[in-house]
Amino acid sequence: MFFLPLEFIICPALAPVPQLCPSSPSSEANSKWLDSLSDSMANIHTFSACLALADFHGDGEYKLAMGDLGPDGRQPRLKVLKGHTLVSQKPLPDLPAAAVTFLMASHEPRTPALAIASGPCVYVYKNLKPYFKFSLPSLPTNPLEQDLWNQAKEDQIDPLTLKEMLEGIRFLPLELSEMEAFVNQHKSKSIRRQTVITTMTTLKKNLADEDAVSCLVLGTENKELLVLDPEAFTILAKMSLPSVPAFLEASGQFDVEFRLAAACRNGSIYILRRDSKRPKYCIELGAQPVGLVGVHKVLVVGSNQDSLHGFTYKGKRLWTVQMPAAILAMNLLEQHSRGLQAVMAALANEEVRIYHDKVLLNVIRTPEAVTSLCFGRYGREDNTLIMTTLGGGLIIKILKRTAVFAEGGGEAGPPPSQAIKLNVPRKTRLYVDQTLREREAGTAMHRTFQADLYLLRLRAARAYVQALESSLSPVSLTAREPLKLHAVVQGLGPTFKLTLHLQNTSTARPILGLVVCFLYNEVLYALPRAFFKVPLLVPGLNYPLETFVKSLSDKGISDIIKVLVLREGQSTPLLSAHINMPMSEGLAAD
Repeated sequence: MFFLPLEFIICPALAPVPQLCPSSPSSEANSKWLDSLSDSMANIHTFSACLALADFHGDGEYKLAMGDLGPDGRQPRLKVLKGHTLVSQKPLPDLPAAAVTFLMASHEPRTPALAIASGPCVYVYKNLKPYFKFSLPSLPTNPLEQDLWNQAKEDQIDPLTLKEMLEGIRFLPLELSEMEAFVNQHKSKSIRRQTVITTMTTLKKNLADEDAVSCLVLGTENKELLVLDPEAFTILAKMSLPSVPAFLEASGQFDVEFRLAAACRNGSIYILRRDSKRPKYCIELGAQPVGLVGVHKVLVVGSNQDSLHGFTYKGKRLWTVQMPAAILAMNLLEQHSRGLQAVMAALANEEVRIYHDKVLLNVIRTPEAVTSLCFGRYGREDNTLIMTTLGGGLIIKILKRTAVFAEGGGEAGPPPSQAIKLNVPRKTRLYVDQTLREREAGTAMHRTFQADLYLLRLRAARAYVQALESSLSPVSLTAREPLKLHAVVQGLGPTFKLTLHLQNTSTARPILGLVVCFLYNEVLYALPRAFFKVPLLVPGLNYPLETFVKSLSDKGISDIIKVLVLREGQSTPLLSAHINMPMSEGLAAD
């Protein structure tokens, strides 16, 4: 295990042999995090979507794989860190858009694969070695451009005419002196129209287990979502969007039921379900999204208006939290040992804030603004936070095993909303007159209010006592016979089926010797069983007691039937119920 004891903080650059420097005991004791590494010269330039943690070799040692953009965005590389050491780096053909780990098959050894989305391709690595390359299918080309290049291939059109025709379809203009060489170089090649990948995530195939096989979900520049098979890398599903997706969040299983949330560049979030080629729900932010994280059944979205929003998957806004600075990066913090899921937001004011719903749990202050976040198992530590900074630095922190995130523990003092001034309306003449009246008759008004309140309480107490004395309740309040009664009437008439559901709510003692009696108007109704005994009531079971009620009136009159549950030899009912009988809608048979 590469992490050090609690008495030390590691503060080297990425080197095989780090140097140790003692930490401040007071500051570390008050923090929930242990400092493992703080290297301002790590030369790492990436963002949250390009960070992935996994045990790539099955040896129990979790490593960090990242798609690095390079210091000037022109030297993309796949870098792998083990502990504090950069163990490998491989060049990438294009700038990375996302990096995810997923399980391709269920057979042993169950080591995850690494997928890097770069340009129009997905590069898959097994054991951190190149394994497979998936390329997006080509798009249909412009027929006019295809015809023009076919003519140029047969020397049926001169370069000047070709340049003028291609400029009409927004072809990249070239100087006339360069045009002839360009045409001669490319006229023999076939025309291809290729899109690129903008975002990527994973979706479980048929099981919800943590180590289950997963599909890759790709968002492309031509406003499409593609779901790839994890073994054959064929397209299982294709969905269309109104705009280009920038962030993706997936939940569920592809073979059962799943939901995809895509935050797009038009400032909207689209929700797609299984078997839907187009979005089912739309969430309009009114601003550009800068991050999307799924926490249980809530979508947490960060916007460029310095705010976090919580939405349901049906588009209902749950809450909004205003940030003190711009949001630079977002990711999920999941502490499995305590069942906690929270959202991490890196801000431009050199803070990383952790929220559970809209409650602030913790604030981490960094020496530089953080541009990417990743939380998970690293090395042999379960809860590790990895951050990269704007200047290319790397910060690694370990969550203490005794750390507990308490609500409101992240900020002290009054909330920021308390400093907002209220728009108090001006005092009107009516308000001044009412204030003077309350000053003069305040004592009398208070006494009147108290008298009315006492009278209300008295009437409520009397009604409650009357209900207890007459057992006008479907639930028995005595400890000896804890019973519950529920009645159901079925039928259109003139004959109704009346079912009484009687239940013994005690924990261990059965009840015996009960009878049921019906009180009704004999002119309106007839019951074949108006009085019968109740069998032995076993605790916890529901006993349906059925009887039939015949309506004798042909004028559509209905009445109340009272049901009384009594103990044999006693006249006071244990509980009772009033059944409002429906009007008879049927016709009696002759």
